[in-house]
Amino acid sequence: MNNQTLLQYFHWYYNEEDRLWIKARKDAKLLAAAGITGVWLPPAYKANSGGQSVGYDPYDLFDLGEFEQKNTTATKYGTKAEYQEAIKGFQQQGIAVIADVVFNHKAGGDELEKVLVRTVDPDNRLEFTSDVFEITAWTKFTFKGRAEKYSAFIWDKDCFSGIDWAEDLQETGIYSIQNEYGEGWEEVPSTELGNYDYLMYNDLEFRNPAVRTELKYWGEWYVKNCGMNGFRLDAVKHISTDFLVEWLDHMKAATGKDFFIVAENWTLEGLEPLQQYLEVTEGRMQLFDAMLHHNLYLASTTENYDLTKVFDNTLVQSYPLLTVTFVDNHDSQPLQALESYVDFWFRPLAYALILLREQGIPCVFYPDLYGAKYADKTDEGNETGVELIALTELPDMLRIRKELAYGMQRDYMDFPNCIGWTREGIAEKDNSGIAVLMSNGDNGLKLMEIGKVHAGKVMVDALGNREEEVLIDENGSGEFYCNAGSVSVWVLSS
Repeated sequence: MNNQTLLQYFHWYYNEEDRLWIKARKDAKLLAAAGITGVWLPPAYKANSGGQSVGYDPYDLFDLGEFEQKNTTATKYGTKAEYQEAIKGFQQQGIAVIADVVFNHKAGGDELEKVLVRTVDPDNRLEFTSDVFEITAWTKFTFKGRAEKYSAFIWDKDCFSGIDWAEDLQETGIYSIQNEYGEGWEEVPSTELGNYDYLMYNDLEFRNPAVRTELKYWGEWYVKNCGMNGFRLDAVKHISTDFLVEWLDHMKAATGKDFFIVAENWTLEGLEPLQQYLEVTEGRMQLFDAMLHHNLYLASTTENYDLTKVFDNTLVQSYPLLTVTFVDNHDSQPLQALESYVDFWFRPLAYALILLREQGIPCVFYPDLYGAKYADKTDEGNETGVELIALTELPDMLRIRKELAYGMQRDYMDFPNCIGWTREGIAEKDNSGIAVLMSNGDNGLKLMEIGKVHAGKVMVDALGNREEEVLIDENGSGEFYCNAGSVSVWVLSS
């Protein structure tokens, strides 16, 4: 059994010559050989911004690039047929496919409706700032291009709890829709801004039984048509936890499948909200470790950062079996809303910390494997270009994770500027066992034990940063080295 390794197979500005679903068919075999066991694919359904959308402004969940809607048939990533072939291509290589699910909101309504609303204080959504009044809003979704194929369900004002645009007033705001399900927001995990039910666009009303029923039906349809192995759930801190638990239980019962589920609950407010979410959902899903990402970012940008604290207050430290670790993703990459990109010099160290340890399932970010070049506007409105260079060390680290990073882990988190660990290896993996040493200061040197089973063996730096050979003594220990501001991964010379 190989270690699990995920790949986020896209980034916000994907702009390569091949559409993503076509590229996926070409890449599947190479990714499997590299040690990738699961791919997280971007939202596959038609979005409000049509063929240019990354997918997080969903319009029609049943349109996977099949119907002429929003001025395009294909999505940014390709057609429905290409998507289905991409999934099959990955699965034929033993790679699980994780589909992105955006349940929080819909965008791009087809028709206007008169809607009763109240405005709220944007900084405290529990405080109304108006009496009830009427606006016209784009709250009716009829999907005329699909002509009721797959589903005849019409989304209207009763399917949403809030909206951010009043068409008749030509004004943005946070408008709480007043309906039979309540005048206020739903109960959601996040209490930021008083209640963080409302995030953007048309916020789904999960208190409406018809909404819940339609999304369960869609989930069954999605799996039947595409056969994915799991789901990545977007923005769960803004969504009714009761609904997500109900949806996941329904999907398991209806399909008979045990899906791999990972949820995005992006918070930098400490570990407690993440712990509470895992407890409430009772192990039904894993969570991305946003706190570890934040620590990695600080480690890369803070002078004399104490590396012994890099796992402090992280999910992987407390719930390693329910944690997906990552260095960066599409939200934290340069020019995005949550930009907090780990500095390039530290990225090899960061990947060693998520790929070569026992705890957590790591998720690699597309640009770190392929590179990326793109341009966008800054917050000040200035156009700027970005180039993200592929990490030359990453293929070696992936191979080491696949073949060698197994067995008992011994930690040496005992010096602020130089930390390390060893993995003893297992009999089932020939020549397995590694030692990792990194420094954010001067050259590093540390005596570390890898196990008496390796006594008399010689180890070398697989990344080629150090030229020495390390002889393991009769106690199973050796003196390992690393360069200043660098990482070395020591493997058996055989």
